[in-house]
Amino acid sequence: MEYDVIVVGAGNAALCAALSASEFAKKILVLERAPEAESGGNSRYTAGLMRVAYSGVEDLKRMMPELSAAEIARSDFGTYTEEQFLDDMGRVTEYRCDPDLTEVLVRNSLSTVEWMRHKGARFTAAWGRQAFNIGGKFKFWGGLTVEAVGGGPGLVESLTAIARKNGVEIWYQARAIELLTDDSGVVGLKIKYRGKTQTLFSKSVVLAAGGFQADPEQRTRYLGPGWELAKVRGTRFNTGDGIRMALAAGAAPTGNWSGCHAVAWERNAPEFGDLAVGDQFQKHSYPWGIYLNAEGKRFVDEGADFRNYTYAKYGRVILSQPGQFAWQVFDAKVKAQLRDEYKIKQVTKRVGNTLEELVSKLEDTNQPAALEEIRQYNAAVQTDIAFNPNVKDGRCTKNLRINKSNWANTLDTPPFEAYAVTCGITFSFGGLKINTDAQVVSSDGAPIPGLYAAGELVGGIFWFNYPGGTGLTNGAVFGRIAGRNAARN
Repeated sequence: MEYDVIVVGAGNAALCAALSASEFAKKILVLERAPEAESGGNSRYTAGLMRVAYSGVEDLKRMMPELSAAEIARSDFGTYTEEQFLDDMGRVTEYRCDPDLTEVLVRNSLSTVEWMRHKGARFTAAWGRQAFNIGGKFKFWGGLTVEAVGGGPGLVESLTAIARKNGVEIWYQARAIELLTDDSGVVGLKIKYRGKTQTLFSKSVVLAAGGFQADPEQRTRYLGPGWELAKVRGTRFNTGDGIRMALAAGAAPTGNWSGCHAVAWERNAPEFGDLAVGDQFQKHSYPWGIYLNAEGKRFVDEGADFRNYTYAKYGRVILSQPGQFAWQVFDAKVKAQLRDEYKIKQVTKRVGNTLEELVSKLEDTNQPAALEEIRQYNAAVQTDIAFNPNVKDGRCTKNLRINKSNWANTLDTPPFEAYAVTCGITFSFGGLKINTDAQVVSSDGAPIPGLYAAGELVGGIFWFNYPGGTGLTNGAVFGRIAGRNAARN
């Protein structure tokens, strides 16, 4: 039971680490706590979007060689430079993101996804999620263009098959319990495999087992009171095992331990993610409408920025509202722009042919206050400014307690619709300190020999918020680095 590299986890970051390690060593083992049907961590629950810096179509074709001339002709992909990516990372994290790790992430984003493509993973342009068809041409917005074919499930299944093809061994229902160490560093793991405790030895270990978001006790301890009430968007197995083991072995904690990625999520969704529904419980079209809380009041600027740059922090705002929920309200003018997730059966949806009828159906809500709030909002919309979903159009409200900065449309065209949402937590931001070689750093300041980490359990990269699509890219970039260096160790 001795391996060159053992990888803990079987999501995007872990499988990239295993694939990378297999280029330099032969005996690679992946330990997945979940049964095979639920494997893949949070990666399986994502849309498969990956934020990548690119200079134009030629860069995109490096990742998506199947792009046809017709598809290119009907698409305005624009560019998303490394400088723009770095600026977005700094801006949304309030310039707290680790500068060295962030630069590695950005500078390696394109080459890493290209490497994944060469390994056999397939990608396509995100026409359905990140582009609007204006005048017969799709225009991409928000710096996010690439998605895995088949979304998160497709990515996990593809990487799993590729790993096996490259000789990587995968054990399911194998939970890592403790890192084994001696004076030379990390030398293996104690695990529980199908109910039996075993000891495995390894020259290096890569931790890529996700954050602590599926553990309500740790959520409340680190994120604060009330977080035990949040829904978990993804897997029930991400309870911080990798973080706990590494801290016990002397690793340094770092990052935004009271922060997390959390979004607007179907109010009556189950406590954990449902693989049959995937990420469709999310409700991300709020920039085209307004939010109302239980008191019937707006509480956030729905048009502060593109959805890519606000959705990951608004879940926290919703959790702080009375009753930990809110309504998203739209009229018929924007119905065609609502994302597919609004069309699933598992939604808490209310419809009315008048505003009065709609509001009368908003249970658990101060209905007179809600109707007055909508009327005040409608009167404040600057209708002389043209609506344009592809840019921050400046169509705003004026003289409200909370103004809407962009995409402010009057709610005046029936039928009117409202969707009830709560907070769905995706992953925690606090985690292990690593260096640019993906080595886990000890609390004494030096790397822990034989220990590497990648993905959600790494701290210091995301603070307060994150640019959409950066999570998978982060996992792939540092997973590749961790696997390579672990195998060379």
